[in-house]
Amino acid sequence: MNQPKTLTLTNNLSELSRLAQWLETFGEEQGLDTKTILALNLALDELVTNIVNYSYPDGQAHSFKLTIQRLDDRIEAELIDDGIPFNPLKMPEPDTESELDARQIGGLGIYFVRQTMDEVEYRFEQGHNHLRLVKRLDKHMDSD
Repeated sequence: MNQPKTLTLTNNLSELSRLAQWLETFGEEQGLDTKTILALNLALDELVTNIVNYSYPDGQAHSFKLTIQRLDDRIEAELIDDGIPFNPLKMPEPDTESELDARQIGGLGIYFVRQTMDEVEYRFEQGHNHLRLVKRLDKHMDSD
């Protein structure tokens, strides 16, 4: 079994490029196909952006962790931060049917996370937000 890999990020949007590169390297090391890497990057980019923008209203520098691991049939990732408690899974589903002008702003990012991941779980434990993601792998997956 592969050992989990951990990346410590700071609450700065400049970290998104480092996250993308780190995920690309992880994907290559694990033999993931491009589609899987892109799905992970889309979901984690959205969630890290939310942590950076909303979790730390004090304006101070903070750090948080991403742990990711390939298991036999899936990738499991977990974001852990000590920001304000927030369960993104309680966000209502966005209106994707109305004309763009009539839609309320916000909520699409979490919607995309739910659509691209096979499982998304949240818990608040010992002063930390834990957001766990699971992406199931195709049985005949190989690197592109």
